[in-house]
Amino acid sequence: MAIMANVLGLIFADMHDLTISDLTRLRTMGSVPYGARYRLIDFALSNMVNSGVTEVGVITKSNYQSLLDHLGSGSEWDLSRKSGGLHLLPPYGQGAGLYRGRLDALFGVVNFIRQTNAEYILMADTDIIANLNFKEILDYHEEKQADITVVYGRGKYENSELSTKTVFSVNSAGQIYDVLIRPDLAGEFNTSMNIFVLKKDFLLDLISENAARNLFSFEVDVIQHKLNDIKIFGYKFDGYYEQIDSIISYFKANMALMDRVKLNALFTRDRPIYTKVRDEAPAKYGIDANTSNSLVADGCIIEGTVNSCVLFRGVKVGRGAVVQNSILMQDTVIGDRSEINYVIADKNVNIGSYRSLIGTPDYPVFVSKNSNV
Repeated sequence: MAIMANVLGLIFADMHDLTISDLTRLRTMGSVPYGARYRLIDFALSNMVNSGVTEVGVITKSNYQSLLDHLGSGSEWDLSRKSGGLHLLPPYGQGAGLYRGRLDALFGVVNFIRQTNAEYILMADTDIIANLNFKEILDYHEEKQADITVVYGRGKYENSELSTKTVFSVNSAGQIYDVLIRPDLAGEFNTSMNIFVLKKDFLLDLISENAARNLFSFEVDVIQHKLNDIKIFGYKFDGYYEQIDSIISYFKANMALMDRVKLNALFTRDRPIYTKVRDEAPAKYGIDANTSNSLVADGCIIEGTVNSCVLFRGVKVGRGAVVQNSILMQDTVIGDRSEINYVIADKNVNIGSYRSLIGTPDYPVFVSKNSNV
């Protein structure tokens, strides 16, 4: 792996918290659990490390205690270093309060950006689940001599799905010529993956200019309003990815891991996704246990039936219980003879015996953290 010492990575840990407010009420988006053992920030962080980025700043905002516990010193991502490494950055904007948007957040850490030796800044959010090579994106940025390169994907969307997205029109040369933010449309579109590359000096100029005008939205005040003044190119990512912007998209992104093709697209040997290591006993299965098409983390105890589920560490499924199409987070307990279908249970949920919780694929039942049902 070649080291990209000339690149500083910036990760915005909770830029999209409001889109999945049920899951971010007590945590930031970056620490939302995913895939039986990971957190959402693991993907942006691992992609940077796998691409040779050795200095990464994580911009926090609120409810970040679990994120700090997860990241620690950054050793799991080989970012516990004397030079570079992992930096946890404050959540303040121009005033004394929390930042109002991406530009405001960047103003709050402008001294950190100035002091880095990096030539380029790579910005990413934690709402994207993907395995990307940022080195290829940087090469594309240099080839196009772009001021800003934005990574995008293409797909078919309903009106409601575009209500959280930024839509691009891209010409044959790759240059973006039109930008729509949260449009009321449906169809096939290019949508932003909230990953941006630009030179440090250019970013510093943008921060200074927009702070003087009291502007704080990078997407609106830079990408959209400066479209005709600067060269903004789009890098199309053709691989598999999921964007978490609703509780339904979160549910479907976890359920998609039952598809081995998608699973293998995310988790590869040459570009692994790293996470905090927890040493626990292997999962245990009772004599009447029946498990199929599921992800089961270590520390689970299963004595009932589990089908098409994502079970995090320490989940217990009682005798005769039937759990299907559900996401059960750490230390959730399902009592004997209970029936669970299309349910998202947050951490430390206790569902008693002989209970029945049934949702649908488009409306899964959500049970909040530490609840007793």
